[in-house]
Amino acid sequence: MNIENEIINNKENLTIKYASKLLERLEILLKNSKAESDIDKFVLLKTAACDLAFACELLIKSKSISGARYGLMEINFYLRRKSMSNIHVTSEIKKLKKVLLHRPGDELLNLTPDTLGELLFDDIPDLAEAQLEHDRFANILRDHGVEVVYLEDLMAETLKARPEIKEQFLDQWITESGVHTEVYHKIIKNYLEKFKDEKELVLKTMAGITFAELGEIHTNFLVDRIATASHLLVNPMPNLYFTRDPFASVGNGAVINRMFSVTRNRETIYADYIFKYHPDYAGNVPDLYGRNNYFHIEGGDVLNVNEKLLFIGMSQRTQPEAIQELAMKMFYENEGNKIETILAFNIPVSRAFMHLDTVFTQIDTDAFTIHPGIMGTLQVFAITKDAAKHDVKIEEHTGKLEEILAKFMGLPKVRLFPCGAGDALAAEREQWNDGSNTLTIAPGKIIVYKRNYVTNKYLKENGFTVLELEASNLCVGRGGPRCMSMPLVRED
Repeated sequence: MNIENEIINNKENLTIKYASKLLERLEILLKNSKAESDIDKFVLLKTAACDLAFACELLIKSKSISGARYGLMEINFYLRRKSMSNIHVTSEIKKLKKVLLHRPGDELLNLTPDTLGELLFDDIPDLAEAQLEHDRFANILRDHGVEVVYLEDLMAETLKARPEIKEQFLDQWITESGVHTEVYHKIIKNYLEKFKDEKELVLKTMAGITFAELGEIHTNFLVDRIATASHLLVNPMPNLYFTRDPFASVGNGAVINRMFSVTRNRETIYADYIFKYHPDYAGNVPDLYGRNNYFHIEGGDVLNVNEKLLFIGMSQRTQPEAIQELAMKMFYENEGNKIETILAFNIPVSRAFMHLDTVFTQIDTDAFTIHPGIMGTLQVFAITKDAAKHDVKIEEHTGKLEEILAKFMGLPKVRLFPCGAGDALAAEREQWNDGSNTLTIAPGKIIVYKRNYVTNKYLKENGFTVLELEASNLCVGRGGPRCMSMPLVRED
């Protein structure tokens, strides 16, 4: 098979390993070429470098030496970027290298008192202040050597790199927004297609759509007769800045989730498209679960301990059936996955105990912040592979949390630091403000909300580096620094 046919036949399955071998062969061809210079065609490579197969096709078909050199440079750059950008997370505490955020946008402006409960907020934040708080959060991360990327940017880059998927994305997004009338589907789609800038389009899909934005509408629908201009035709996604929940980074893969709430289930569409089509991730990030699964699971319940051990909370937002389904997929359908044991924690089903990470986060090799309410006897299930039956083994462990943790982590003991430092009133208040929802960016170095004074003082006194974030507006969505961050790369 000649090299051009090989490229075309492998277009959809190019990997870094394959592409690297391909480059070696291309460089040999270039070295032996005596063609005239014709750089014009290779201007296309600058924009096409995101599509390795296309770039290689252009390179092979060209008769240009100088252009080919330029093309090879672009492809090499693409490969380096791609190899550095894969997901790699095997702990909650190792040095954080790259993180995914979402800067709050106009979706917060479409919150109203009547929709707060439906959209999972306790109050309406001040958008300008929320953005300032979030920018400070991002800057704390950057100041400590963390590369910050934004969900809205990655999704915009995805659509720009693969314009042929735009229509598919819009149709899917409109349908999942609850618009099931063909007339309105067409009206909304025509409106969104007017956005020529990919990022503006993405931000609009996040913000929601009112009747007023669509202009004068003439249909034979009763809703048009009663709707006010400010009436929401498509709900916003105000919870998007909690990037931890729509998916979870585990090893070199992503657990793309089925969310608990209809309000939030649309959020996972962005991760799905990014990992399938973005040039930095396409073909390199296995989906360890699947957003179309029936049972719901959320990223706030998933804690990486090491490459072989995973903690998952059975909570208000994560069903036990989802954990078992995830275990089966990890054990039998993902060869690169190294997880051997999943510990499923049975925690109270309530808003205050929303996710495992709202009551329990790791802050050092042997240390955890914790809500006092789960410090006693706890029910935990160890899930392992039963290869003989092509099934899972489930063993119940009942006892004190610190004893169970030490046993499965292979430690003589662990340290637990209760929210509120033992003060029942402070614990109740600061737990509501996510005092246990810490983001560890290196062992013993954590980001917390400044307002949790008692807990923060307690952690400082015990030798932890505590980086405080003023976030009076961000916290009304009921999530802390861990909730607002999705690690993409941590050191081993």
